[in-house]
Amino acid sequence: MIERNDYLKQLISKKENGMIKVITGIRRCGKSTLLFGIYHNYLKSIGINSDQIIELSLDDDENIRYRNPLELGKIIRSFLIDENKIYYVFLDEIQKVKTIKNPYLDGETVGFVDVLLGLMKKKNVDLYVTGSNSKMLSTDILTEFRGRGDEIRVHPLSFKEYYNALDDNKKNAWATYFTYGGMPFLLSLNTHQEKSKYLKDLFKNIYINDILERQHIKNKSLLDDLLDVVSSSTGSLTNPKKISDTFASKKQIKVTDDTVARYLDYFTDAFLINKAVRYDVKGRKYIGSPYKYYFTDIGLRNARLNFRQNEENHIMENILYNELCLRGFDVDIGIVEWNRKDQEGKSKKSNLEIDFIASSGSKKYYIQSAFSIGEEEKRLQEIRPYKLIQDSFKKIVVVKDNIIPWHDENGILYVGIEKFLLDTTIIDY
Repeated sequence: MIERNDYLKQLISKKENGMIKVITGIRRCGKSTLLFGIYHNYLKSIGINSDQIIELSLDDDENIRYRNPLELGKIIRSFLIDENKIYYVFLDEIQKVKTIKNPYLDGETVGFVDVLLGLMKKKNVDLYVTGSNSKMLSTDILTEFRGRGDEIRVHPLSFKEYYNALDDNKKNAWATYFTYGGMPFLLSLNTHQEKSKYLKDLFKNIYINDILERQHIKNKSLLDDLLDVVSSSTGSLTNPKKISDTFASKKQIKVTDDTVARYLDYFTDAFLINKAVRYDVKGRKYIGSPYKYYFTDIGLRNARLNFRQNEENHIMENILYNELCLRGFDVDIGIVEWNRKDQEGKSKKSNLEIDFIASSGSKKYYIQSAFSIGEEEKRLQEIRPYKLIQDSFKKIVVVKDNIIPWHDENGILYVGIEKFLLDTTIIDY
């Protein structure tokens, strides 16, 4: 079983906090294994008896009866036989529970939310649920559970988790990770054909169908086309208007900006992609459109494009973005205004980009993803925006090469991507 220690620590810290622990994340990223395997084993290791751990997989045909919310509440309460014991209730795929008519009151309905809120009121119940993202999105948690849901967002394997899960041969870890990504099941597959088929099937049979079902979309081809466009433009500035124009010019398809924006939100809600917005460092304000979109798992993005656009610089940027989010940072794209004189002495204004501004509380880091800085001119180009920033927050350049970390005369840290991903302390080196 792959170790997911960071998520285990989160679950431990939220144990018996009186909230409904809702484990979210893209399908097949390991939510069920985290709860039914890793956390279950932890509870047993601290002396919790088996009869205090109540587990129910609602996508199992043996448990079809409990997709009725009244039957679900009844079966769980039947296990709560000792008021002096804490019972840990694990419910997997909670969205399988249907909403039914209230048999006691006309015009009312009963669903899984009613069951969970009822169980939460019992002092000897500690409640944990997972759900496929087609029904249990983070935006739903805020409303459905009336502020009583405590979300734990699970990501595909980070590079460090992937690296540690490999056998002794770790030589090609980076090459395989930036190609196939971090979906846990991939570790059991060997060939390119097997991995490619698995990732493509996830798109075809799960993610796309989830969105179609949830959003009641009939035009599947438009959804597919838009996903291809987003995949091709990973890490590039774009917006709904630009994408709409692309459809009109290259595909002769008329689609409104609003439709594109709505579909992009569907991808985001399904945890397929994340949107990064631009922040004006000097003006201390968000700029808005255009944005950048990054895939939650780079292997899914590569598979979507049939592994034809494996530009390592863009892929490296996407992986770095995901890593910063996984570490709990709020991540924005930085913009710095540059005033200069041209050859004729005329004033020129332009914006220089900082790939990422990673913020957490009072901490802030400026990070450039630079595939290579072998030439001095290239290095100076990468750090040019840093020289325009007056504050003293840490400035970092992450490169593809496996280098010994070093600082230049400006205090800027240079570090290789594998070192950055494997060593969480290097950010403060």
